Amino acid sequence: MITLNNPFIFAPVKLGYATGDGKVNQRHINFYDARSKNMGAVTYEPLYLDKGLRELPTQLGIDADDKLEGLKILNETVHKNGAKAVAHLNHPGRMANPKLPGNYFLSSVDKACENGGATPKAMNRNDMDQVIALFRDAARRSESAGFDIIELQFGHGYLMAQFISPAVNTRTDEYGGSFENRIKFPLEVLDAVLQITRLPVIVRISGDEMIPNGFHIEDMIRFSKILKDKGVAAIHVTAGTACSTPPWFFQHMFVPKGKTWELAARLKKEVDLPVIFVGRINSRKDVDLLLNEYHADYIGLGRALVADPDFAGKYLHKVKGNVRPCLACSEGCLGGVKSGMGLGCVVNPIVGHEKEKILKPAKEKKHFAIAGGGLAGMEAAITLKKRGHEVTVFEKNKLGGQFNLAWLPPKKESLKEIVDYFKEELKENGVVVVHQKATPEKLVGKDYDEVIIATGAVPAIPPIKGMKTYYWADFLEEDNLPENQNILVVGGGLIGIEMASKLVDLHNKVIIVEMLGEIARGMEMLEKKMTLQKLKQKNVPVYLNTKVVEIKNSTVTIEKEGEISQLEGIDKIVMATGMKPVDELKNELAGKIPIHIVGDAEKPGKAQEAIANAYHLALNL
Repeated sequence: MITLNNPFIFAPVKLGYATGDGKVNQRHINFYDARSKNMGAVTYEPLYLDKGLRELPTQLGIDADDKLEGLKILNETVHKNGAKAVAHLNHPGRMANPKLPGNYFLSSVDKACENGGATPKAMNRNDMDQVIALFRDAARRSESAGFDIIELQFGHGYLMAQFISPAVNTRTDEYGGSFENRIKFPLEVLDAVLQITRLPVIVRISGDEMIPNGFHIEDMIRFSKILKDKGVAAIHVTAGTACSTPPWFFQHMFVPKGKTWELAARLKKEVDLPVIFVGRINSRKDVDLLLNEYHADYIGLGRALVADPDFAGKYLHKVKGNVRPCLACSEGCLGGVKSGMGLGCVVNPIVGHEKEKILKPAKEKKHFAIAGGGLAGMEAAITLKKRGHEVTVFEKNKLGGQFNLAWLPPKKESLKEIVDYFKEELKENGVVVVHQKATPEKLVGKDYDEVIIATGAVPAIPPIKGMKTYYWADFLEEDNLPENQNILVVGGGLIGIEMASKLVDLHNKVIIVEMLGEIARGMEMLEKKMTLQKLKQKNVPVYLNTKVVEIKNSTVTIEKEGEISQLEGIDKIVMATGMKPVDELKNELAGKIPIHIVGDAEKPGKAQEAIANAYHLALNL
């Protein structure tokens, strides 16, 4: 039985904050301290059971007693805030990181993941006994460390799911073949954990692996009924497998929102057990739907709490303010962990630095003018205002700047939410917005003490002989979109590839020309894989190491390694060859008033960099 003070549970999210020793440090404590207030329970990142089974070199462990001291301190922090602490125990099997020295790889069979990775050893009885011992030891340590609940990972393509899934498990012994045989080893693990601990046990499952030959919700309903009879306290329903369907695993913006909720609802209807609903729950409206229509027992919040640690508190009206939305982009969270920097967030610049980058009131209050109302300008304005400064934003067009184009490519609509959030924050914090272009005449000799230049960037267009007309990302606005035309996209970076993806949806024949030997540079890895797969299916030609040298009517001359060829019948040309800062105001204001430059006006980059740089600047002014 699980008793929580409210239905919100922080779902396990990989942080990557450890230093290689697997022990809790102050960064973990600060992160979970910020996210355990007004929560029912907090699940830490997956705890490795053996140093040879790590997914990350910077993962937390529960493989030895030397980890207990740090885990006790972390649990005390969470308990102090009124939440229960959940130990998430997982054996990755073949999904252990192949790049980590000393890692070893086990699975139901000796078959590597389709997405790559090491070929595992097919487990024998001795291997199974050793795995059971790892889980028993981890469960014992969980109790000793002061955890309140244990969660066992039986889904997402990890070891237990590698036995359950018919797509993986092709064994011919008593642990393969029939459904009853495939669930036998996971149940042995569960029995061992239940025997050694008095703590309630949650089992996390994929309601559907989202592959034709995997397991589906009907199998998981059947499995969950058995789990209930075993004494499991709750079922946590997610979807996908890290091996074959990572977008479902990460609940990426490219997969339909709400599918996991439907799976959980079906299971809840059939199984008399509390069910945890999870998956892109990032707005008040989502929570209302789950509580009032799906009658969710518990609500698992993952990246929503990364983006806004007070998400639950705001929903419960214990914390004031707008919810800073998770965009489901995986850019800062997955990208940060994969890069070795640790978990970050596009929209929340203090993730992983909760204490040292906290807002402090300004010692000397000033009046700042901000030239430009894009992401950087709006973040700087809000942060300065919250510190006690007066702020006026000059924006000649729409607030949001060029990020208003970012959600126009296919399946990226969620990106609009951050602009809507910033607009509401400007309004509620009383930031003055002047819809005019910032000029020296409006800034110098007025009431402003300093100016922040956040004027963004414009396309960097190379000189091409004969080019008279071209289009850029504003081509994607509804009124401008062409159909059934031959379109050349010059530049195969993030912007060019996203534009090509949108254009092919309208039956345009698209050709991509890229000067370098790689396309989709800078694109988040899940988006990159799916977008390039789509372009390949649409038979979009891609010319690498190629440049456009001349345009004459509908004929475009290209050059690759000294060889000249022509592309005929081109109706329109889209230029996606990079960006350059708009920094004229810097020279116009130099020596007349103190200035600061931020965002793309300083150096063109991604949204995460623009928001983070603006926050850090405003924090220190």
